[in-house]
Amino acid sequence: MVWSSLALAAVTPGAQNVPLTGSDWDVFAAILAAGPVVKGVMLILLLFSIISWAIIIAKFRQLSRARRQNAEFFQLFWSASDLAAARQATDHLAYAPAARLFRDTVALNPGPGNPPPESGLPPSPGGHAGSRILRHSLSEQEERLSRSLSFLATCGNTAPFIGLFGTVWGIMTSFHDISLQGSASLATVAPGIAEALIATAAGLAAAIPAVMAYNYFLGQVRRLQTELDDFATDLAPLLASPEKSPSLV
Repeated sequence: MVWSSLALAAVTPGAQNVPLTGSDWDVFAAILAAGPVVKGVMLILLLFSIISWAIIIAKFRQLSRARRQNAEFFQLFWSASDLAAARQATDHLAYAPAARLFRDTVALNPGPGNPPPESGLPPSPGGHAGSRILRHSLSEQEERLSRSLSFLATCGNTAPFIGLFGTVWGIMTSFHDISLQGSASLATVAPGIAEALIATAAGLAAAIPAVMAYNYFLGQVRRLQTELDDFATDLAPLLASPEKSPSLV
């Protein structure tokens, strides 16, 4: 009952005698009727939401293909006769982090006793260039998997507080209107309260999907990173003996 009255006063202050249910409330009209500060808050939250959903869709596709192609890569790699055969059999797997790690490492590590081509890495004391290149490639792949997740975490943490700012501002507007009109009637305070409620709801709407997606993707990334760490451990001895069959490791 109170909600319906707030909606009526916020959208059509002059039509207080017309019954209105919550389902009839025009949210967009209420947003357009809000003050510039609340509109700015809503715009920020809208941008956060759009960017978050773009990241969620892109990350879901990336991690899904990474899991699928990683499984195919491991099957092909461990059945290959040597590293050259493994590379030829897995060249088509463009989205598998393990395949990227393998290709980058082999490309920069031609063989034992031979210096790697220019890779931007400083010379490794003791001749352990292959291990250094492997660690460097591993870090690159792990960074690629976790890219953009920080924005989802930021959105999930800050969006409710941005919405809360809109809430506080709406309440301040309500009290300011009370002081100007000298009336504490529902028609006076309802517009500001409606703005406050809209801002709060928008903050939660932007934060909840971001937090849920962040937690889900973080688990998937950690699983893939564990697979990469295990594969790097198995790949290290093969770099010293490229002719050795991976299936014998």
